[in-house]
Amino acid sequence: MSAPAAVDALAEPVAPVGARFISTYSAAFLGLWVAFLAPIQVLLAQQMEAIAPLHKEAALGWVTGAGAFVALLANPLCGAWSDRTTSRWGRRRPWVLIGSLGGAIALVMLGRQHSITGVALWWCVAQFALNALMAALMAELPDQVPASQRASCSAWTGITQPLGVVLGTVLVTAVVSGISAGYLAVAAALLLCVLPFVAMVGNLRLLPQQVPAWRWGEFLRSFWIDPRQHGDFARAWCMRFLVQLGSALGTLYLLYFLRDAIGYEQRFPGRKAEDGLLVLVLVYTVGVVAGAFASGYLSDRSGRRKRNIIVGAVLMTCAAIMLGLWPVWHVTLAAAVLLGLGYGTYVAVEQALMSQVLPSADGRGKDLGLLNIANSAPQVLGPALAAMLVIGVGGYAALYLFTAVITLAGGLLVITIRSVP
Repeated sequence: MSAPAAVDALAEPVAPVGARFISTYSAAFLGLWVAFLAPIQVLLAQQMEAIAPLHKEAALGWVTGAGAFVALLANPLCGAWSDRTTSRWGRRRPWVLIGSLGGAIALVMLGRQHSITGVALWWCVAQFALNALMAALMAELPDQVPASQRASCSAWTGITQPLGVVLGTVLVTAVVSGISAGYLAVAAALLLCVLPFVAMVGNLRLLPQQVPAWRWGEFLRSFWIDPRQHGDFARAWCMRFLVQLGSALGTLYLLYFLRDAIGYEQRFPGRKAEDGLLVLVLVYTVGVVAGAFASGYLSDRSGRRKRNIIVGAVLMTCAAIMLGLWPVWHVTLAAAVLLGLGYGTYVAVEQALMSQVLPSADGRGKDLGLLNIANSAPQVLGPALAAMLVIGVGGYAALYLFTAVITLAGGLLVITIRSVP
């Protein structure tokens, strides 16, 4: 590999990406979200009900919190290691492969656990592997996609998260039955979605001479990004943290909300709360798809990102208020529509905005990993806050009204970002 190719690996991409990249890249994210969200939405909740029925909320919060703490460390670490990878396969592709294979193995092992400790251990392993995969995939956006395409590309990858909820929920409730079979199906879906990207999309190679000599002190110091020098990076981090904290608070106990607050199973005899969750997810997904494609198209065409963030956050805030004040089924359906439209509008431009506030090209994986802490940290904090709000403060009303405040604060924080219109 010649030196110019190595320079190109660190340069801002200018050549537009085509349908093969966008389709396989989006499919890889779909598999990632199925692997993340099917356990969180259904399988882990079912396991905790089976293992600790009298303390299911606390057990679920403990397990998901432990996994999120591992994710907090894994994402920036694996991103930084991928920045230094000089494999002939490129910087990111080895990590995509390792993360998907490791995640699949951990998911299969999760299905064999019958204790809270065993579930927590293998969920932590799964979180480490899946966050290595996420760090590498997210770095592909600034590595390979020009700025003029990033919102449109982010719209495609953005809709994979709710689609992952739908696919994962259908997979583990309608296609297969049983916790062990559910985890096996999720692991298979992860590999089927990610491996085509590994096989069909390459990376430019980084030459060894382009990588600084390894020094532990410099490596560790690189994780500190001075907010005085990179203020927009810091403000984008805080924006994402608050919005994702709102998301974590609002979705963790959704299955229990349907069962205990709305009384779904009493209102619709013969149906399970999981059936209602699937309906909500489907409605939400339609809203996300509509919001994401409209937002991504308009953002790339105008070059503006911030107004879309604000509109999305306001819509999500309204949905949370509706859930908090009117916990009845038809209002919950309407809130799912608003939540989907808001999240789609937000997520189509969020990743594009993040890619435009990165401090340097040679640390894209690490810097995006630091930004992804703003995704993971709420998963650590969220379960403790949610349990406190539901059990100790004011039930689900307190949970969703607090969610509304946090989400709106995060969305409005984007106004302070100066380098992105």
